[in-house]
Amino acid sequence: MEKVRKLSTPKTSRNQFSVSQSGGPSAINRKPIKILGSNFLLDSRYEVRDTVGSGAYGVVVSARDTVSGELVAIKKIEKAFEHSTFTKRTLRELIILRLLEHENVIRIKTIQLPLCRDEFDEIYVVSELMETDLSSIIKSPQILSDEHCQFFLYQILRGIKYIHSAHILHRDLKPRNLLVNSNCDLKVCDFGLARPFIDDLKIRGSQMTDYVATRWYRAPEVLLTYRKYTAAIDMWSIGCIFAELLLRKPLLPGNDSNNQLDLIFDMIGTPSDEDIASIPHLRARDKVSRMPKRNKKAFETIFSECNPDAIDLVRKFLVFNPDKRITIDEALEHPYLSTLHCPDDEPTRSAVSGFDFEFEKRVLNIRELKDLIYEEILLYHFPQKREEYDRAKLEYSLKIRVPLRETSSNGPNEDSVGEEDEY
Repeated sequence: MEKVRKLSTPKTSRNQFSVSQSGGPSAINRKPIKILGSNFLLDSRYEVRDTVGSGAYGVVVSARDTVSGELVAIKKIEKAFEHSTFTKRTLRELIILRLLEHENVIRIKTIQLPLCRDEFDEIYVVSELMETDLSSIIKSPQILSDEHCQFFLYQILRGIKYIHSAHILHRDLKPRNLLVNSNCDLKVCDFGLARPFIDDLKIRGSQMTDYVATRWYRAPEVLLTYRKYTAAIDMWSIGCIFAELLLRKPLLPGNDSNNQLDLIFDMIGTPSDEDIASIPHLRARDKVSRMPKRNKKAFETIFSECNPDAIDLVRKFLVFNPDKRITIDEALEHPYLSTLHCPDDEPTRSAVSGFDFEFEKRVLNIRELKDLIYEEILLYHFPQKREEYDRAKLEYSLKIRVPLRETSSNGPNEDSVGEEDEY
């Protein structure tokens, strides 16, 4: 795989910042810097270098940690406390990222300690710095060999295997959420829509429905609003990403949900009567039954210049019925990845504990959720807090815990908040 590791990162124009700060991380030494219209108030140990990107929930910069000498990414989360939905989503993502430790998953190094427990309005997450993302690679003139595609796909599957073994669904896999370095190392990021699926976490009124994944990468069961999803939704997204890698353009760029379904059925054909009958909800079954009948396209024509094994694997990813879609282990064992697949080097872990997600069962206001976020931040700074956390988690595992109020079935569905489409 040596020639794969010669991939160079596409150059992009960035706004340059050179900031020199002195002193310790006290209030007086946190000097504000305006970046893309946002004020960053960072500890003096961080020297901001340039912008990495911005999105609906904040701005990301690269910086040098003058204490460790490392280059890091710092994400300022700005809107975490505007709505309880955003606050809960932020708390969930921070917990998930702390729990996941894998080479192909982005890692939080620390979270800047707020100056005040009660009055902080923004969160600064310090993580590993990556050079670009897979979307930029795909759009660039950079030549991608079949070995590049194999290596990228293998790392995606390797990371998702670990994530799924923790009983976490990512639910928003797309090229922009796959970070890449010039040596071809890849890491999965952005767990803002991720969810745990664990036996002791039963939440009324919070089915995983509506907005899940950017439209072009949504599985058919998401578009048809199934109330419950499985790991198969991430496998469909991986199939769309893999096809985009091979073609260097999006495979299914739908304009809206109905158009997205049309594009899917134009590609894979109308589902069989058996698969239509397996759709769990009458309205969705009727919708698919009424759609014009289509024959599947010849993948060999669409991917005419691709490795036959790659074409076969794309076909297995893009299966309408989630119960018949290829699984993560089957994908890793596919002949296309035979030179890379190594079961002994594809680590898994136990399912995450319900202890970390007890807040999902409570009726909590923004103030209470904010306090839980502060407690999460303390785990990165005070050993005694980590010891307290470990003791509480052990007690939970022994079923020594205080009963909690159940979540109300009223209120907005948080999955439907803030749809954003790619490109």
